[in-house]
Amino acid sequence: MKPYQNKSRGFTLVEIMIVVVIIGLLASMAIPAFKKVRETSQTKAIYNNLRQLASGADQYFLEFGVVDVEVADLMGSDSYVKDFEPVAQEEYPTLISQGVDIVVTNAPGGVDISWEF
Repeated sequence: MKPYQNKSRGFTLVEIMIVVVIIGLLASMAIPAFKKVRETSQTKAIYNNLRQLASGADQYFLEFGVVDVEVADLMGSDSYVKDFEPVAQEEYPTLISQGVDIVVTNAPGGVDISWEF
């Protein structure tokens, strides 16, 4: 007969702790990168919204021969620009004037984003 051998097939506490530390290190590197990608995506969505507003305002100015337009007059399902929701709690202007940049406040990163108009 063979002497009793203790061959456990589980993991030791040290092995589990090493795995937890490695996962923690990977998470600490991935979370800031994810936040940056998210912020970049939100900023691009804001630029797209600004581009749509500027295009709609240009069409409105040509059609009605005015130099100012309320953003509410541009928005709607049957209007110049489809309704859109803020992506990062940014604030869009309520009035667009011809020749004046369109500025969005409270954009991601605490900066203001402007569209040359």
